[in-house]
Amino acid sequence: MKRLFLTVILIIMLGGFSFGVSGEGKVVKLPLPRYKSNVSVEEALNERQSVRQYSKAALSIEELSQVLWAAYGKNKWSKLTSPSAGALYPLTIYVAVGEVDTVPAGLYKYNNKKHSLIWISSQDSRSLLSEASLGQRWVREAPVDIIVCANYRITTSRYGNRGSRYVDVEVGHLGQNIYLQAVALGLGTVAVGAFSDGEVKGVLGVDEQPLYIMPVGRLE
Repeated sequence: MKRLFLTVILIIMLGGFSFGVSGEGKVVKLPLPRYKSNVSVEEALNERQSVRQYSKAALSIEELSQVLWAAYGKNKWSKLTSPSAGALYPLTIYVAVGEVDTVPAGLYKYNNKKHSLIWISSQDSRSLLSEASLGQRWVREAPVDIIVCANYRITTSRYGNRGSRYVDVEVGHLGQNIYLQAVALGLGTVAVGAFSDGEVKGVLGVDEQPLYIMPVGRLE
């Protein structure tokens, strides 16, 4: 009984994370993001760079949470951190987790409404994504790969053909958010656009259009 009580207390202290992620519909609740740091926007812009080599150290769940929130999470206005034409938000973020403390390896979908990860598969997809990315090893070696996909119809249904341009602009906003947040956390990332669309879709099991793969890891 005492052991059960201590386990419950530990889960509460850790924010109710779901460790036993092993089936469809299971989620990993992410810790709340921070809204202030000791790194200014000006510093992050000045230090922003594309990083293709990472240490072997795992990311913390807090770091993953912060990067995902910066990319496409909810802000104080109940909008998202990346601007979107007509506030339509046609992008979806998938996360290939390899080495993140307390998060089992596998493929997840980011739920920005609840700031959580939805389990898709227990397969570590980084090697497959690397193969789909013309063998770029940093996709395989980073502890996490963030894959950004788009449903163009969401935006073109309102704006016609020009909506495709709006979606492409939006993914650029999202990518820069990841870059700047990575700098603020002492992490590195790189925007990867060279990949086989069909192979990436196959890895993710989606019909959406993949636009970015962004490895994230610690600096060496």
